[in-house]
Amino acid sequence: MRQPNAGGLRVISLRTWRSNVIFPQIIFFDFDGVLVESVEIKNHAFRKLYAEHGENVVEKVLAHHMEHGGISRVVKIRHCHLAFLGIDLTDEGLSKLAAQFAEAVEELVSACPAVKGAIEMLTALRAGRRLYIVSGTPECELKRIVARRGMTSYFHGVFGSPRRKEEIIEAVLARHGVAPSDTLFVGDAMTDYWAAQNSGVPFVGRVAPSWPNPFPLGTAVIADMTELLAFPDVEQPLRRPKEAKSERIKANKA
Repeated sequence: MRQPNAGGLRVISLRTWRSNVIFPQIIFFDFDGVLVESVEIKNHAFRKLYAEHGENVVEKVLAHHMEHGGISRVVKIRHCHLAFLGIDLTDEGLSKLAAQFAEAVEELVSACPAVKGAIEMLTALRAGRRLYIVSGTPECELKRIVARRGMTSYFHGVFGSPRRKEEIIEAVLARHGVAPSDTLFVGDAMTDYWAAQNSGVPFVGRVAPSWPNPFPLGTAVIADMTELLAFPDVEQPLRRPKEAKSERIKANKA
């Protein structure tokens, strides 16, 4: 486990995390900033969308966007126009701005680098587990991006807005009859953290080395996806459930 980052927040021992979830049957992933390095692309798109309104407005918009990572851009744009410009957007106006945003990001996100270790991690974990993407990106756009990146086959489902993340998680749990404690959510924003908390799902945060840690004291964090497969203080926490069961039986007989 890596050391506390520059933000000074202590990270939780992954032995404690292991006591909550050893062999998750389902793993939920946010997309931007967790599987692909697209956070700055989205930041730039918001800056471009509001540039005509001046730097003061842009800075307020960016602060709101980053504080509410993982929330639908449609919700953010409506809020930012009302809060920072005093404009109550019509549905038509909102749709137009959302389309401008999508046009600015889809091609770039489809081609940006994956988070280090993401593809190797997905390859290793897809056998024996159900993997899902749960994102604030509009679902149709998200599915196109995932397909263009050749990632669709890794997942049992790719879900985005307008549904809230809690709704998606709870629907997946109900469909498979899996307890929240037998799952895991990997995210990079407080929206992800609260979606996991509200659904009773254990959470691990992705915090890149150059980023401030947004998560509460005691949250388990990783720098990239290589750490999800190789926690240094936990023995193979993500083995297949059947392998884990076999080893427990052997241990009991010994």
